[in-house]
Amino acid sequence: MKARVHVMLKDGVLDPQGEAVRHALGTLGFAGVQAVRQGKVIELDLAATDRAAAETEVKAMCEKLLANTVIEKYTVEIA
Repeated sequence: MKARVHVMLKDGVLDPQGEAVRHALGTLGFAGVQAVRQGKVIELDLAATDRAAAETEVKAMCEKLLANTVIEKYTVEIA
């Protein structure tokens, strides 16, 4: 099974990297971009065969390592 985890800063948390990207886009002539939020995508190859068990395991990984749940939110996709 494959899992994809999307990690983003929570709403209200400042995103300096996103702001830097927004500014750079503006200097390149893309003036219509009003805001940018930057995140990360983590892809995992899992040995699990049960979808529910895999999702539970990946969520535990997120809580313990993959996301800083104080300032980040995450979503999990299992395929």
